[in-house]
Amino acid sequence: MSDRRLSQVYGKLMSWWHTVLGTGVRPGMSFIEARRTRLLNLIALPTIPFMTYFACLNFTQERYVLATVNLLTLGGNLATFILHKAHRYLSARLFIILYSIVLYTFAGVYFQNGAEFFLLNILIVTLLVYDKPWVRWTISMLIITCFLIIHFLPQEAAFARDVPAQRHWANVGMALIFIPLALSYFKQLHTDYQQITENQRKALAAMNRDKEKMFSIVAHDIRSPLATLEGLLEMFNVGEYTEQEMREAASILHKKIGPLSSTLDNLLRWSIGQMKGIRTRPEEFLVSPLLQEVLDLLEPALKQKDLRISNQVTTDSVLYADSDQTAVILRNLISNALKFSHPGGTIYLSSYQDGSRQFIEVRDEGVGMSVEQMANIFSIRAEPAYGTRGERGTGLGLMLCREFAEQNGGNLVVKSIEGEGTSFLLEMPAEEEEDEMVYFE
Repeated sequence: MSDRRLSQVYGKLMSWWHTVLGTGVRPGMSFIEARRTRLLNLIALPTIPFMTYFACLNFTQERYVLATVNLLTLGGNLATFILHKAHRYLSARLFIILYSIVLYTFAGVYFQNGAEFFLLNILIVTLLVYDKPWVRWTISMLIITCFLIIHFLPQEAAFARDVPAQRHWANVGMALIFIPLALSYFKQLHTDYQQITENQRKALAAMNRDKEKMFSIVAHDIRSPLATLEGLLEMFNVGEYTEQEMREAASILHKKIGPLSSTLDNLLRWSIGQMKGIRTRPEEFLVSPLLQEVLDLLEPALKQKDLRISNQVTTDSVLYADSDQTAVILRNLISNALKFSHPGGTIYLSSYQDGSRQFIEVRDEGVGMSVEQMANIFSIRAEPAYGTRGERGTGLGLMLCREFAEQNGGNLVVKSIEGEGTSFLLEMPAEEEEDEMVYFE
């Protein structure tokens, strides 16, 4: 068998193993409860084939009572999976512990076959799955009492004929091997939990940094022009500015306040997205009408900078995505090209389809970007650059474009050469796919 085939078989076995161990674990379940559920499944799963084997073996050797105990143990472990599947976790926990105590105590007293060592496994499980001290101590003392009674019971007190020595040692060996196995598995789960906690801590720290940057943006890019406008109106109101001076000041102020609408829109959409409040609703629509709406919105800014639009997007280009989010993506991409294009330049728009994927390109011949700028362009860490006429953004627009593209099952790729221009290639579904991903709030 080839290495690839072995790898595939191993992968399937591990997948099956984790699926069985995860029986009863459901989304939204606390990590602690999920860990306890998996631990009980870990106890029950290996026992099933062993008990099946020993039940058959003891039956053929006419040890009918011991075969019955094996079958009862098998049934108890299967019942644990059934209870977990039914989400009756507390019942499963209490059942398997008390049920095992009774069976192992009976087997240890009646046959003196080393079954008392399995009680040590139940003791460890009890300490790991119960939080209340009185429950842990009550069950633990019961298990310890049963273990001592069996262990120190005289050998001649056995009620059944002797079990072969190798069977006795097999029971002891399996019981002792389970102890490091269970503890190692539990420790691995705990390590995973610590890693999740650490990742959440880092994510929270990053969110706090992002929040601080947002406050900085609000203070600098929004508050400053509004404060200037307020002061200007106040001075005009008290007669310090003539109407002609007010017109000249208003023209300058308009350039500063004009981008605020786009800035506020990006800021609000990004904030809502961070709070998981945006739902993606994909539908099939033509790109051209939506693109024309975006161009109509940006027409004053394009004329002001004397920029031309070369629109080569085919009229039959279709997307299967959220049209509102797609409009935000196109508006930000074209606004970005507008900002960094030289006056009198051209912005090129084109599209093509490859299979079930639609590609839309927005390309300019502006200032371009350095390698360092491209590395952080879709990140909150990106430092907003100034346009060819001093335009300044928040840095949120492109990050919002990438997030919306991914939420719609697409992608956004950038290529740029410093001093020659930048190209953004938006890839989106052209039709509803059979294995379409599910979008959550």
